[in-house]
Amino acid sequence: MSDPSAPPAPRRWTALTLIALAQFMVIMDTSIIGVALPEMRSALDFSPEGLSWVFNAYVIAFGGLLLLGGRLSDLLGAKRVFAAGWTVLAAGSLLAGLAGTAWAELVGRAVQGAGSALIAPAALTLLMTLFGPRPAELPKAFALYGAAAPAGGTAGVFLGGLITQYASWEWVFWINIPVALAVLAATPSVMPAAEARRGSIDWLGAVTVTAGLAVTVLAVVRAPEAGWGSARTWLALAAGLLLIAAFVLLQSRRREPLMRLGIWRSPNLAGANLAQLLMAAAWIPMWFFLNLYLQQVLGLGAFASGAALLPMTAAIMLMMIVLAPRLIARFGPKPLIATGLAALAAGMYWLSLARPDGSFAVDVLPASLLAAIGMSLAFIPFLGAALLALLGALTALLTLRNRTP
Repeated sequence: MSDPSAPPAPRRWTALTLIALAQFMVIMDTSIIGVALPEMRSALDFSPEGLSWVFNAYVIAFGGLLLLGGRLSDLLGAKRVFAAGWTVLAAGSLLAGLAGTAWAELVGRAVQGAGSALIAPAALTLLMTLFGPRPAELPKAFALYGAAAPAGGTAGVFLGGLITQYASWEWVFWINIPVALAVLAATPSVMPAAEARRGSIDWLGAVTVTAGLAVTVLAVVRAPEAGWGSARTWLALAAGLLLIAAFVLLQSRRREPLMRLGIWRSPNLAGANLAQLLMAAAWIPMWFFLNLYLQQVLGLGAFASGAALLPMTAAIMLMMIVLAPRLIARFGPKPLIATGLAALAAGMYWLSLARPDGSFAVDVLPASLLAAIGMSLAFIPFLGAALLALLGALTALLTLRNRTP
């Protein structure tokens, strides 16, 4: 981390814009394909169950390789890994858009996920390098970074509808390429450099956790067809969980693991990460099924259903960037977390009451805005708590390691 007494980086806010854009694009790539899936199924001859892997291939590669991306960022320097991630993302996007078969499409999506797994941890490292030593600016930086995630998920649905209706499904992937080129052009001049350092990379751990996630998801996706009571389903689930358990065992024995298990002894870190996991588990399915409700129940077109979600995006940006930092400074994080989770739960419950003969103004708009406000109030305090707890845990581990003869 930077020296607190050093002068601030003159272009740190420009750098923060690129960091937030990275977060926006990483999350957007999970949602932008939703509206395009029917056209992709027809063009590439996907089976109904195989179509879900257009989403799963990205998420599994992203989640499984995220720890590896963080380790590479630590060893090679966040700036280098950030640029490498955008290069890989652009290559995967080109391949996914040019794919003529289902398998080529899935390979392209996996490459996209691998690129995002390099971008995300490097972006967060760059944020902490630029703003960590400046507590007065850190909440605002967190707010912009935090707002980019749910805004990317929501905006992805809108852009997916716009592109699918007025261009073609290939452009939901190709849209990443000019963005990647612009970021790569700006990165050398605005991002802080860091010296590379020596260390080992746990490649076996990265392969094990990624394979464990893939096998577990495969078991769940195929369970409706094979049956939840079938031996094939339970054997696949057992294999996936064994691979994940093997990853944990590997991390406990490595001198330089991908994930130091000792950090989870911090209750604040464990609680904040669990809360963010649950919020993501609520938020991502919400916009997915909300888009289906708008199109298949209310009869809106791809563009109109995407536009209907713009009020949520506007509310998120306003709350996270403008209001949340001020509210945290005045009331502290705990009241905002409690209020935000309550509002998010209330918005979700309200959406669950949507009627088959309902309307956007009555059944969707007020409930989605309430959910957006709840997410905005809770996300920033949880993110800050997780990062502060992580820094404290890592400091304690390094201190203990240095004292050990």
